[in-house]
Amino acid sequence: MSNGEPIRFDRELDARGLDCPLPILRTKKTLNDMESGQTLQILATDPGSVRDFQAFSRQTGNELLEHAVADGEFRFLLRKK
Repeated sequence: MSNGEPIRFDRELDARGLDCPLPILRTKKTLNDMESGQTLQILATDPGSVRDFQAFSRQTGNELLEHAVADGEFRFLLRKK
């Protein structure tokens, strides 16, 4: 965000320690229980998850608002379509 404040999220999914395709599968399941416009934060450790979440966003129409990496941990923010 332009004002430097972190994006708020409605739910968090901890997918750390899970390998492909589990982070995406758990994300799909969690998004099914969310309302349109809500934001999900996903934490993952699988290096392939960056590519996976970019593709998932394109294929499903859920907006990838942000992704970041720190200390081998990946953080994604997805807004449900």
